[in-house]
Amino acid sequence: MSALVIDRTHGEGRVWSVTIARPDRRNAIDRETAEALHDAALAFEADEKACVAVLAGEGSTFCAGADLRAVSQGKPNRVAVDGQAPLGLTRLRLTKPFIAAIEGHAVAGGLELALWCDLRVAGASARFGVLCRRFGVPLIDGGTVRLPRLIGQSRALDLILTGRLVAADEAFAMGLVNRLVPDGDAFAAAIGLATELAAFPQQCLRGDRATVLDQWELSESDALRLETTRGLETLASGETLAGANAFARGEGRHGEKRNP
Repeated sequence: MSALVIDRTHGEGRVWSVTIARPDRRNAIDRETAEALHDAALAFEADEKACVAVLAGEGSTFCAGADLRAVSQGKPNRVAVDGQAPLGLTRLRLTKPFIAAIEGHAVAGGLELALWCDLRVAGASARFGVLCRRFGVPLIDGGTVRLPRLIGQSRALDLILTGRLVAADEAFAMGLVNRLVPDGDAFAAAIGLATELAAFPQQCLRGDRATVLDQWELSESDALRLETTRGLETLASGETLAGANAFARGEGRHGEKRNP
């Protein structure tokens, strides 16, 4: 039985959902599941029709991190400096966004999976934390890099050093969560958000996203130059002219949504 459930039918095929299906292990990631996540992310990237994907966990937990029971049985995840990450996909840089739909706990490596995603939608009772602190399990799926970049070093160190649980409302206030919804609604809300993103002109959206991600490695002047270079590519694609013509016809004015 597959550890993942992949649905390619949302938004007329423009939105995928990838659901970790190990509720008996609180969706903890063993080596097989990590490899499946890696392959699913690459398949989404290769699908020319697909624009946005949603990552979720089956049942009442998003993900409890690496499967420590498997580790204790001598079946650890792959851990090496190069190649595939321990949780499979956290070293991948895709050109298209992922959204995490979080119910229940997103802790340890599960938090790192959520951090790898571009946006996070969480149920009101969701919980976040570096719970692996108490078991001597290091953050090796991007947590020490992405968390401080997302919420700032001081708050990140608070979570990383103490390993404390953070409630959804605090996570929302610190910018860890982008959308807070009633319990049980995270998946539907994430699919709705993904469908909205998939309706936008995609070269422009992906170019701006890529510049945001790439600017961390650049000086301000180089980042501004990159922004203009990517902007020129979008202008040359015809997307901007098509958008201007739509605006001239009266579409999308005053904050209203355009028809895709």
